[in-house]
Amino acid sequence: MKLAEIKKGQNFRITQIPDEIIRAQTIRFGISEGSEATCVQVIPAGPIIVKKNRHEIAIGRALANSIEIEATPKQKRIFVPNEKLGLAGER
Repeated sequence: MKLAEIKKGQNFRITQIPDEIIRAQTIRFGISEGSEATCVQVIPAGPIIVKKNRHEIAIGRALANSIEIEATPKQKRIFVPNEKLGLAGER
């Protein structure tokens, strides 16, 4: 599956970036083969906006069409008690 085919809200893992030049471009903004991210928005005839480690990155369609991905299941958030504050904390 190509990154350009992703749906809003889906989590994914990058499986292959075939071209060395494209691989260098993606490394500059913090994604590489094996990276996991979430699709924040798909703009019709525009970029794919992905979120990785609190960073939102707009990836153009041409670049997104050359990046192979696989969908991954959404991770469930686990709440654990915060012993110091006596509050529930998010992990």
